Amino acid sequence: MNFFRLVLVSAALVSGSAGAFARSGPAYKGAIVVDAASGRVLFEDNADAVSPPASMTKLMTFAVLDDRIRAGALSLQTRVTIVPADTRAVPSIIGLKPKETFPIVELVYAMMIHSANDAALAVARETGGSVPSFVEMMNEKARALGMRHTIFRSPNGLPPPSRRIANGDLTTPRDFAILCRYLILHTDILTYTSVKNRLFGVNLRFPPTPMANHDRLLGRVEGVDGLKTGFTDGAGFCMAATAKRGGRRVIAVIMDSPGQTIRDVEATELLDRGFAARSVSIPTSSPSAPTRPEAPGGAGDSIIKFEVPR
Repeated sequence: MNFFRLVLVSAALVSGSAGAFARSGPAYKGAIVVDAASGRVLFEDNADAVSPPASMTKLMTFAVLDDRIRAGALSLQTRVTIVPADTRAVPSIIGLKPKETFPIVELVYAMMIHSANDAALAVARETGGSVPSFVEMMNEKARALGMRHTIFRSPNGLPPPSRRIANGDLTTPRDFAILCRYLILHTDILTYTSVKNRLFGVNLRFPPTPMANHDRLLGRVEGVDGLKTGFTDGAGFCMAATAKRGGRRVIAVIMDSPGQTIRDVEATELLDRGFAARSVSIPTSSPSAPTRPEAPGGAGDSIIKFEVPR
């Protein structure tokens, strides 16, 4: 990116509008914009392209945890004692140490603000009894919501030991919009994702650990209060973003962007496009046929739907 274009990108972020970001084409693998209340698709471009979600995976971790809390199996104040296996997740860790003890709510804040991979492991183990069992619960939830082209293999989005993309978490922008809409309408996810800065472990460790939200749109782009960013080498830069303006809420999902600033500008522009939209947009390119975990179906649907699991 040349200096002049970098200035345009920076100006777009500061002003809260990405309209000044001139480019020859979309800087992402796939994207979708959805009206949160109705589920109507306001814009889509390659929305069925399969790609790793990276740390956006933690949104499904939260969804499964929320189910268990609502069922009475756990509470936000359930104390979790850290074991050595919880600490084996790098990078993006909150530095959990064996025998430390935290309430689940503290670990949730660490997942959503600091994108703490070790906190996600601790939550998964406590919730599911083991991490593999929890991952099975994640996939059951995905199926129940109608995320037909999604498979989870971790609670935190880290790449598999093989580093092969096909062996890790996989989803599509359309599927992930289903999850985001469910979370917004049926959980208190925004309580956590809207927090810009927080101390982790107050009165539980000394000194407590400062956390700064990885979502740079918070406080910069009108109405943004979530949801989650993600990055790995295989996934590129991803974001599930939501904003509320004038009583209306829009969700945008962007996957596999080549850079953090480019992703942020593109996500901002997608949100702006969503609030300006009054009807379903025609995709600017043909959707890619999903290859995992099953054959494509329903591409081009104008409504994002989900089943509320019982």
